[in-house]
Amino acid sequence: MLEKKEKVLQKKISVEIEKAKEFTRRKNKRAAIQCLKRKKLYETQVEQLGNFQLRIHDQMIMLEGAKATTETVDALRTGALAMKTIQKAMNIDDIDKTMDEVNEHTENMKQIQEALATPIGSAADIDEDELEAELEELEGAELEEQLLQPANTAPSSQIPAVPASQRPVPVPPQRTAPQSRSEDDELAALQAEMAL
Repeated sequence: MLEKKEKVLQKKISVEIEKAKEFTRRKNKRAAIQCLKRKKLYETQVEQLGNFQLRIHDQMIMLEGAKATTETVDALRTGALAMKTIQKAMNIDDIDKTMDEVNEHTENMKQIQEALATPIGSAADIDEDELEAELEELEGAELEEQLLQPANTAPSSQIPAVPASQRPVPVPPQRTAPQSRSEDDELAALQAEMAL
């Protein structure tokens, strides 16, 4: 609406300028001045319309900002209400109780698994220490056999490595003196090869 009024006033200003020019050609100074006065009045009205349009535009921006602010505040209120509702649904005592129940069930499950892993029947009567000692004896006997074999039939790469803490002290068998001396020499040579 204001734009239409501004166009009408612009046309009136153009008409007044044309009339003033016409009166100036006719040497009618007084009529030309009257036309220019009306033109000034119209220009003042155009300027006022421009100010009105600027104010309206400014108000529109303010209203849009206020609307955005209102929507933001409403969203914050909704979020706060949702958080409040969630917090009412959960309280710290309930959470602590739930965590205690979870820990209790976990501990019960561990006990059940330990009970199921415990050997029963004749397997429960077997002494683990006795088994370990028997295994060490077998390993020691096998190592002794390998050490007592002649050097050309038992290459050193086939002898299994035994940790130093589990190595038995080899006891050579009782034989006649000439044979035991050569076996002792072979054993010493073999030990030197193995860097024992």
